[in-house]
Amino acid sequence: MDATLLTAEASRESFPWLSSIVLLPIIGALILQFLPKRQETDHYFYRNFAIYFLTADFLIILYSFSQLFNRDLSELQLVERSPWLPSIGLEWSLGVDGISAPLVALSGLITLLSAAASWKITNKPKLYFSLLLIQASAQALVFLSQDFLLFFLAWELELVPVYLLIAIWGGKKRLYAATKFILYTALASLLILVSGLALALSGGDFSLNLTDLSLKSASGTFGLLCYLGFLIGFGVKLPIFPLHTWLPDAHGEANAPVSMLLAGILLKMGGYALIRFNVQMLPDIHIQLAPALIIIGIVNIIYGALNAFAQDNVKRRIACSSVSHMGFVLLGIGAINTLGINGAMLQMISHGLIAAAMFFITGSFYERTKTLSIPNMGGLAKALPITFALFLISSLASLALPGMSGFISEITIFLGITSQEAFTSLFKSISILIAGIGLVLTPIYLLSMCRRVFFGPRIPALAIVQEMDKRELFIALSLLIPNLLIGFWPRIATELFEASSNQVAINLSSHILTVLT
Repeated sequence: MDATLLTAEASRESFPWLSSIVLLPIIGALILQFLPKRQETDHYFYRNFAIYFLTADFLIILYSFSQLFNRDLSELQLVERSPWLPSIGLEWSLGVDGISAPLVALSGLITLLSAAASWKITNKPKLYFSLLLIQASAQALVFLSQDFLLFFLAWELELVPVYLLIAIWGGKKRLYAATKFILYTALASLLILVSGLALALSGGDFSLNLTDLSLKSASGTFGLLCYLGFLIGFGVKLPIFPLHTWLPDAHGEANAPVSMLLAGILLKMGGYALIRFNVQMLPDIHIQLAPALIIIGIVNIIYGALNAFAQDNVKRRIACSSVSHMGFVLLGIGAINTLGINGAMLQMISHGLIAAAMFFITGSFYERTKTLSIPNMGGLAKALPITFALFLISSLASLALPGMSGFISEITIFLGITSQEAFTSLFKSISILIAGIGLVLTPIYLLSMCRRVFFGPRIPALAIVQEMDKRELFIALSLLIPNLLIGFWPRIATELFEASSNQVAINLSSHILTVLT
């Protein structure tokens, strides 16, 4: 190869692409704050400014992961390490592998679409879009951090924009919902910090690097306590029962774009962190507690589905369905094999797209009807046929209709459980049977909601509402089309994370014999 081409290739790979992904949105937020004051009615300028930066950030993500990221490798790539605060061991350490790459891409897409969906934000628009940009940086940093303290700072940073976005632009009970959110997540963060620092201080040399922490293989009572600390801390964000109660309130009061972020990205942080910390750093403890994790996942699935029946608010019902669907992530992680981990990853991607679509479409018809109360709606299918079609498609995707991404992820998780030889046949049979009840309940509460909202007695006041415009149609299709593509051609998604998730499963299998003997 020509020397000039080799130099250009090396220069391209040495460029700080991951730092660019993390820092570009927050730089945009700072620029936005220092721009000359404009009329508050000029909210379109602030929205477009944020969209430009988020589009550039998403394009960098696409370029980095399509051109520079090798999908056949399981180890970290595009690694960047630079001392930040050497006195406490804090490094600016970034890296990406198959576990984080698809979630960073999902984060970039949904945050961009969330900004585009914030079309009618007129109250404090400069602050609103600055918070969206800060949130984009914090989310990316959570998935890309390879230093525990850096990860923890990003984990805490993303709480602040979400709290303010709910507290300022939410519904009537927004302060209650925002306060509940911050209390749950902030208290859980203490367990994450204590567990992480305890692991870093254990076993000889002090290190905050995540790779070094994964080599310590803590076990016994100490390892169990660290595992439980991480499980509870990350479980609040997933969320797992009974740490989930902040979620329906947050979704019920947040506006649609913020709900897109909550369901599409924040819940996935919990699943990602469980794989990165509980599974990779504490494999022996994870293998011992895998059956308990499956039981918790089943409780999530059934409880979330039953709780959804009791909700007469569209967004709260979708929020409860998220609790149910994230239970499948726990099942996949608990399966401790290749199929289980792959299914958990695919479920996070699938649910991120589907839930964001459902909340966006719900926000679309809320802007027209000014109500989310299911009993106060009816007959909307004739007035909003396109909205009805899109909401029905997203509901069918959520109930795991064959041909949709949810079907592929859930069937992969079930196959992961049934193929795990470390579990008894009785345990596998009971687990699949009870979890399968959730698959039966999901279409009932989703399709009954579609029937009550879009059919039934037609309410005269809602008979003349306007259909969604081209902008809204584009946003909805940007979320639903990838879901359909993954459903028909799963390799689009699985080839991103398969090498890394397979390696996680191989590492677990090497520990299974040790634990069982």
